[in-house]
Formats: sequence, structure tokens, C-alpha cells
Amino acid sequence: MTIHAMQVGPIGTNCYLLIDEEASLCAVIDPGDDAARIAAKIGELGVTLCYILITHGHYDHTTAATELSLRYPDAELYIHAAELCVDGKSPRYFYPAPENVKTYAEGDTLTLGSLTIRVMETPGHSAGSVTLQVGDVLFCGDTLFAGSCGRTDLPGGDMQTILRSLRRLGALEGDYHVLPGHMEPSTLSRERASNPYLREAMNS
Repeated sequence: MTIHAMQVGPIGTNCYLLIDEEASLCAVIDPGDDAARIAAKIGELGVTLCYILITHGHYDHTTAATELSLRYPDAELYIHAAELCVDGKSPRYFYPAPENVKTYAEGDTLTLGSLTIRVMETPGHSAGSVTLQVGDVLFCGDTLFAGSCGRTDLPGGDMQTILRSLRRLGALEGDYHVLPGHMEPSTLSRERASNPYLREAMNS
């Protein structure tokens, strides 16, 4: 497993390329902007894009998703249903919503060569936020940051809900690499020891 991080868009969202080297297969996680640059990196690496995966539907995590879906029509595009719809018709954040968009939910798994991508529902920053767990790596979106957590004052956000999600992440056995949607990476052990929001969640 190889992971390439790219900072994309006006606020430097972390976009990740998750790669199974032996199979030369790739998933892009949170393509927040700069579709051409992401596509160029995929081409440079010589891998086949299988999945476009969204941790939550805010624009800074989804802006390039539609263009990438058009560039790579065989790649499957996933987002949680709570991010996609308000009334069953109109998209909440995801503009425009491609016709081929699929939804995933708690416990779903996707296979990328020898890698298994597990979906964990971790709402609070938004109603349909997910964390994607691959081996000892957590792609946390805007749920857990190094030293902080996602804001909860946007539609679908809720502080008590994100604290429950943080408690769930903190209760995972062992250590994990934490790859957040913004800022630098961390580890779960480091966050358990020093992140005030995670510590509050685990002690509540």
C-alpha cells in the first residue's frame, strides 16, 4: 500500500491517492479541486483509477469529483447518502451530483486489489461524514484533525454527535495513522494523548 497526499483547492484540502502497487490500482479520496493535477498524478504513477471516494460532501472535498468521474467513467464514485440528498431529489452539497454516484454506509467494504477499504460512519461535522479505514490507516475527512476536530456549525453538524464519533475512533484497538482532510497527519495514539476534543470524548 502506498499513499500520496496532495493539497488541492483554495484552502489546501488533503486529497489522497491510495494505491495497491502489485495490482497497479488506485482510489482517490476527497478530490476537492484541481482535477487535471490529480489526473496527471494518476498518469504519472501509471495506475488505474477504480474508485472516487468522498468522506463528506462539502465543496472543498468534492469539487473535482464530477470531472474525474467524467475522465474515468469506469471508476466508481461513492458518498454517504446523507450527504447527497435533503428531500430525495436535490443534492445537499454535491454539485452537480453525477448520475453514476453510489452510496456507502456503515460496515460496507470495497476491494482495491489486495486492500480492503472499510466504511465507518462518523457523523458530526456533517450528517453523512465517514472515516475510511484501510489496514492501519484512517482517512478521517474532517472528523479528526491533529490536535482538533471538524467544525460543527454548518448544516448537518452537531457537537455531541462528533464527540460520539471521536469516542468511537479513540476506542479502536491499537494505533493507526490518522490522515485528516486538512493540515498534517498524526497518529491515533498521539491524538489520544494530546487532542483535547478526543480526550473529552473518551472521558465523557
